[in-house]
Order: sequence, then structure tokens, then C-alpha cells
Amino acid sequence: MKLDVSDLAFGYPGFPVGQDVSLHLEAGEVLCLLGPNGCGKTTLFKTVMGLLPPRGGRIAIGGRAMESLARPELARLMAYVPQAHAPVFPYSVHDMVLMGRTAHRGLFAAPSKGDHEAALAALEQLEIADLATRDYTRLSGGQRQLVLIARALAQESPFILLDEPTASLDFGNQLMVLEQVRRLAADGKGIVMSTHDPDHAFACGTRALAMKDGRTLANGPVAETLTGEVLSSLYDVPVEILLAGERRICLPAI
Repeated sequence: MKLDVSDLAFGYPGFPVGQDVSLHLEAGEVLCLLGPNGCGKTTLFKTVMGLLPPRGGRIAIGGRAMESLARPELARLMAYVPQAHAPVFPYSVHDMVLMGRTAHRGLFAAPSKGDHEAALAALEQLEIADLATRDYTRLSGGQRQLVLIARALAQESPFILLDEPTASLDFGNQLMVLEQVRRLAADGKGIVMSTHDPDHAFACGTRALAMKDGRTLANGPVAETLTGEVLSSLYDVPVEILLAGERRICLPAI
């Protein structure tokens, strides 16, 4: 299964945001999307997920054009993990994850035994089954983010899009989320993850796409793509890449 985005133009009626963006993702890969605020990452996400129509170019999943896929079928192919949030209604963790099964049943159908089992299996895979009966709104930010990832996992889609999954998390919770991203890729999921931290791409990324002003600045394997020169141009500050053993780290060159 492969996600192909070719020469994509995206935006809103009368307001173009980006163009000529291509990305290709296969099972087991983590594509990290980087760029400054306002470069078009969120609009690109919405277009790839089918929430906005492409303004040009082509999106295909498993060789099938996105426009040929009905919404339920698209949901079975691609899951979305937003930044952690706290809904007003105090859903239990199990019920939050169970929502990921909606794509596998009718709109008004009650969850089946298999749906409940899939939700529990997702919680167990992420090692948070002990939270199942907890109030989602009372969890820590890192715990809520893992619950949202579990919801996407319960959806059983081959591709998962994560929108800045480590935003507003402390250092320990960031590492916890990144470890789960690595595990999902190792289990064969194709992951697209937007991030503001190049070190996150070095930690778990297979490929990187650097965007600026709605266009591709660099695209390819992480180590070859996220160079000091590219990152300096991307963020308009001097950046250097250092080696710490086999790890690359990004530092301001000041």
C-alpha cells in the first residue's frame, strides 16, 4: 500500500496556499513534515485527508485516485490524530478510542463486540489499557495524546496523519509519543507527522519534507534532506547539525 501525492496545489477558493508539493509514503515509513508557521502544513494535511479538494495535481492511495473513494472507504485507509484537546463532554478513554471504529459500521449502528475488542486491543498495544475507564478530560497531555493515537490505531487504517503530536508536551511526554510513532511504523503503518522540531525527525523519521511559503524546499531521506543549509533557509536562522555518536542533533549556530 502506498500514498502518492504528485504536484499538488492546495488552498481555498480565491486563496491559494501551496503548489507543486509531492510526497510518497509506503508502509513502515515515517515522513516528517517541517516548516515555519503559516507555510501551509495544516492546509496540506486537510487536502491529503480529503477535507479540502485539491486545486491541482493528484492524490492516490494504493493506486486509486482519492476522488474515486467514498468517505467511509477513505476513513478506512487514512486516520488522523489532531493535537491533544479536552472535549467538553467527559468521555471515558475506552469510548474515545471506540470512536475510531465508526468507519467500520453504519452511522447509527451500535458498536459491536468486535469494535469493543479492537478498542481494547489498541489501548493494550500502546500500554495504556489501565486508563480505559478513566475520564479522558482528566488525563495529562501526554496521556491524552496516546489515547488519540490509540483511536487512530483502532481505526485500522494503513496510514496515519499526526498533526504536531508533541505540541505543548513536556520533554518526557514528547519522548513517549515519539517512541509510539516508531513502534507504529515498525508494525507496518505509514506515518505522516508534522513537527516544529527537526530533532524529532532525526529521532523517528525515515523521510522528511521541508516546506516554505507553500512550496517544497527539500524532500528525501532525513539525513540527506535536513542539512544545516536547508534548516537555516527554512527557518531564517543559522543552524548547524552535530553528530552525537550515531545521532544527529540540530542546534542554532550562534
